[in-house]
Amino acid sequence: MNDLSINTSIAYELPQPFTGRHLIDGAWVTGRETFDRVSPSHGTVVSTSSKGGPEETDAAIKAARRAFDAGIWSRISGRERAAVLLRVADLIEANVDRIALQETLESGKPISQSKGEVAGAADLWRYAAALARTSQGDSHNTLGSDMLGVVVKDPIGVVSVITPWNFPFWILSQKLPFALAAGCTVVVKPSEMTPSSTVMMGELLMQAGLPAGVCNIVLGYGDPVGSLKSTHPDVDMVTFTGSTAVGKLITKAASDTLKKVALELGGKNPQVIFPDADLENAADAVTFGVYFNVGQCCNSSSRIIVHEDIAEDFVARVVALSKKVKFGDPLDPTTQVGAIVTPEHNARIDGYVQEAVAAGARLELGGAYLDVEGLGDQFYQPTVISSVSADMAVAREEVFGPVLSVLTFRTLDDAIALTNDSEYGLSAGVWSESVHTCLEFARRAQAGTVWTNTWMDGYPELAFGGMKQSGTGREIGKYGFEEFLEVKSVVMRVGRDSRAPWVTPRAE
Repeated sequence: MNDLSINTSIAYELPQPFTGRHLIDGAWVTGRETFDRVSPSHGTVVSTSSKGGPEETDAAIKAARRAFDAGIWSRISGRERAAVLLRVADLIEANVDRIALQETLESGKPISQSKGEVAGAADLWRYAAALARTSQGDSHNTLGSDMLGVVVKDPIGVVSVITPWNFPFWILSQKLPFALAAGCTVVVKPSEMTPSSTVMMGELLMQAGLPAGVCNIVLGYGDPVGSLKSTHPDVDMVTFTGSTAVGKLITKAASDTLKKVALELGGKNPQVIFPDADLENAADAVTFGVYFNVGQCCNSSSRIIVHEDIAEDFVARVVALSKKVKFGDPLDPTTQVGAIVTPEHNARIDGYVQEAVAAGARLELGGAYLDVEGLGDQFYQPTVISSVSADMAVAREEVFGPVLSVLTFRTLDDAIALTNDSEYGLSAGVWSESVHTCLEFARRAQAGTVWTNTWMDGYPELAFGGMKQSGTGREIGKYGFEEFLEVKSVVMRVGRDSRAPWVTPRAE
């Protein structure tokens, strides 16, 4: 461990714990019970939040229902909705430091990363504002001289938004502005581990002039808050980001009311490296892909598939780069990788590593807890495991930590077979100087996003979502916006006497 790059604790004074409350029908509501969040990196309480139950959840859903049915948001112009969303974007940028600090304290991610995510989220709000003004349907003027058909798009209604702990503000901004742009009303439940940045978003929404009841926030746990949001008859749609297991439970729960469900779930995302690739650039992207957000990322490239001829050299490059990545105190601006979200999850990560080694995999780097001076051991070492077979759990399941599994291939067909040999299909990457190799891989890879000679670049214009058990539906972009719209056909007859009677008069 001595040759790793570790940032020890630096001197600073932590802020007082943030107090989180529910936002229901435009009013802040303090619950009878509360729950605390202990910082994974600093071991101290950093927020105390109201704990919602059936009463608060039902009240929030009914407020959203009333607001939608009254048309105070759903029936105003796209221009008016866009104006509010643009004000929110400006307010996000004005509050980056405050929001990012709280998100780092609750999640354990580096402060520089938190600031980048919060500031970047403003662009999602601005793009959603543009969509609010440009949504359109179709017209059909070819049905005959006496008919005109129009296809319009209406907001789907009341949307339950359920967000995870690993990117609380960013993923909220992948969902909420697009739902609002469409004219929906919303009830949000953030993870109980990272609730505060969502409450701060609620403050910004009120400052921006969003009408009461359009966006409601209920803090608490999956049971009962998330469960009721998935089954309530007044909810028209659920959008959820999280584990595949929970996504399946939400789908089952929502089936009784046949509400729409959009899911962004897990991934076991490969990067495939061919011998003609820019190996220096590819090794850096692999290093970024596995350690970004401590590997606690659905898009983590937690397995790489490397051509046999270059595997030894490429693994050596990744190991060398891994030793230079700065792990440690998340409040140090130079830190790149912070803490693991809970001690239990840290133990789970280690379990995958030890199981793989016991099954014959080779530990090239790491493979143990990381003790950061002044902060404790709720960290994990950068870990690279080679000689991994495709049937090992570390190669098939979401480890959700800074652990890279290395597999090898001989031919393009081998690489594609290994890529698709997974229950997941969120993203994949390919590295080659041959455009033909990249295009064939992109066509055949079963993944919602395929990166060629890069990793995890994204833009508000491009849809995001998975295939197979990585989810259903899409987020962001035009396709993500349309998830929140219903298609309605309006058939209009032209001319007062153009319709022939069906009932013929009885002969006298």
